[in-house]
Amino acid sequence: MATSPVRTAAGPPPEPPSLRALPSARPTDAALVARSLDEPEVFADLFDRHAGEVYRYLGRRVGELADDLLSETFLIAFRRRADYRPERLDVRPWLIGIATNLVHGHARTERRRYRALARVAAEPPIRDDDPGESADRWTAQALRGPLAAALGSLHVRDRDVLLLFAWSQLGYEEIAAALDIPTGTVRSRLNRARRQMRAALGPASPLEDPR
Repeated sequence: MATSPVRTAAGPPPEPPSLRALPSARPTDAALVARSLDEPEVFADLFDRHAGEVYRYLGRRVGELADDLLSETFLIAFRRRADYRPERLDVRPWLIGIATNLVHGHARTERRRYRALARVAAEPPIRDDDPGESADRWTAQALRGPLAAALGSLHVRDRDVLLLFAWSQLGYEEIAAALDIPTGTVRSRLNRARRQMRAALGPASPLEDPR
């Protein structure tokens, strides 16, 4: 005689497998600044994120002095990190604003750089097979000739606004916060710089607003 299968009472459902928390997203710049108040070593992460861009900006303006001013920029930022207010300005414009103010102490060096670049306009272009240097090489070529001469002729305050807008791609409010000037002053300085650049280079100025 066949025996019927034994039925067992259904027990509670098995516990779902425990899920490990996914690693948190990369902390924001503002979070790193805040953490660095208690953990100063965290500020090094901001250097890793932004040093390249700040260095390129400084290099275009003061050439070989960029190394020294880059270090000074981040040293000042570290010392002033308790005063940073993320609701007023992002870290990148804040850093570039500090760098811009440091450039003012080397205004003669910047003018000499533009004059030298203007004089070598007729030299053949630099060729380099290293693609990693192509952007910096292109920048050096682009600054030759009339563009360098035109930039050198601008008042330093107007040049600040123009280059923050064109090279660092900051908006009017970001420039105003970075330089601690009113937004209206940003507009007037930018308009004046554009007029001078158009007078020197024509309507095809590479620093014109593409929008």
